[in-house]
Amino acid sequence: MDEEKKIEETPVAEKSVEDQISRDKKKIKNLISISILLAGLFVGSLFVDVAQLIKGGGFSQKALQSSDIFADGGKTWVAYNDPIVNVQVLTDPSKDPSEVLVWLKQVFPTISAQKVDYTSDAGKKLIKEYGITSVPAFIFSKDVTQTTVYSQAQQVFAPKDGSYVLDTQQLGIPVDKTLATPQVEKNDATFGNKDAKVKIFVFSDFQCPYCKQFWSSLRGAMKQYGDKIFVDYKEFPLPIHPQSQNAANAAMCALDQNKFWEYGDKLYATQDDWGNSQGTAKFKTYAQQIGLNVTQFDQCLDNKTHQDAINADTKEAQNLSIAGTPGIFINDQFTNGAMTSAQLNQAIDQALGK
Repeated sequence: MDEEKKIEETPVAEKSVEDQISRDKKKIKNLISISILLAGLFVGSLFVDVAQLIKGGGFSQKALQSSDIFADGGKTWVAYNDPIVNVQVLTDPSKDPSEVLVWLKQVFPTISAQKVDYTSDAGKKLIKEYGITSVPAFIFSKDVTQTTVYSQAQQVFAPKDGSYVLDTQQLGIPVDKTLATPQVEKNDATFGNKDAKVKIFVFSDFQCPYCKQFWSSLRGAMKQYGDKIFVDYKEFPLPIHPQSQNAANAAMCALDQNKFWEYGDKLYATQDDWGNSQGTAKFKTYAQQIGLNVTQFDQCLDNKTHQDAINADTKEAQNLSIAGTPGIFINDQFTNGAMTSAQLNQAIDQALGK
């Protein structure tokens, strides 16, 4: 009987064990749920979802949508409505465009910049495709049209094949290197031997004080080097100088009588005098003082005979991305700004192979 009773009680014992295991599993499951909930509450305070934390997926979309600014990892993150804008920065490898990029990122905070060496195959392709004439050059993706800044400054972007090239000349961004050189035009004021080893092109404004400084250096070099150099002086009157257009026209009228350089000496020597005047009376007086045919000169100046040539010089400067004066080429080497006599002579000697 005892043996039969033992056999009958065995299923009941097994059932009791199974119930205990089930209860234990339920407790463990509840503990895991509570742990996940608590972890979620804690991690949620860090703007990260638990699942994203485990996966390394980043910040909670819900949290991000509720805040425009937050700090994490020692950095402050700010939300923008503008899209990410990719920009290819065509650069001279010997120059650092970081300063310009810092400024651009202040204007376009969502840009992602990629530097491209202008001498690389990719750089050469961009130069050809977009007609780049100087570096640095900035080629923006089409997303730039969706930015707030673009809606206010479309004029500084030139659309090309779905991308947008920044007008660096209009913004006054300094040129590191020009990829093209000026051409000699029949109406240019020139000096020296056209076949000389050293060719100097100058884009200048007679009312510019820095151009006045460089004029002295240039005239000294002309006397020192003579036919060893060739000089081509181009007119680039800037809008900020109210009398520069009249001065450019007057100098070109003097060129008609083969007195351009002498008249230029006069203009720079009296820059403050005529710079504070209005009209063309001062320029006509200078023509008489240096012995020009006054009747011919006055007629030329009154009719603005050389305005088209001056406009062509200005257009050429803009195409070369020259933003200020003087813009100086010594063969294919470009300098933006005045050079002292010592600097100019050193550059000439180097170009001559001395």
